[in-house]
Amino acid sequence: MIEIPDKPMTIREAAELTGLTEDTLRYYERIDLLPPAERRPNGHRFYTAEQVQSIVFLMKLKSIGMTLAQMQQFRKLSDEGESTLSERKAIIEACYRQVNEEIEHLRSVQKVLEYKLGRYDELLSNPSPDDKGCDLSTYE
Repeated sequence: MIEIPDKPMTIREAAELTGLTEDTLRYYERIDLLPPAERRPNGHRFYTAEQVQSIVFLMKLKSIGMTLAQMQQFRKLSDEGESTLSERKAIIEACYRQVNEEIEHLRSVQKVLEYKLGRYDELLSNPSPDDKGCDLSTYE
């Protein structure tokens, strides 16, 4: 868990604390994923603890596979309050389905890799000059 200091932070400090780049923070602000940062008289951005907490929240959404569009929608719905719980749940369910599809894909990739490793083990223990070990046509 990220410990957020209760003091205004520069964009560099906010970036270092959250692990995002300064450019990413500016981009998120530009596409309205983050509310505009406060500005000092010299025009430099600074972030309050609450704004940094919003950045951390977005990082959690991103970590579960949300697209930027889903993150924008989820944030907007969150700002609207409890009346949007079912819509937010639907976004989470869509992410859950996507993750399950990716897991299934990775399992099929894993099976192919296990097959190939087995073939290479066979070739190493009983080399055949004709078999280069690259043919996947015999794998189902």
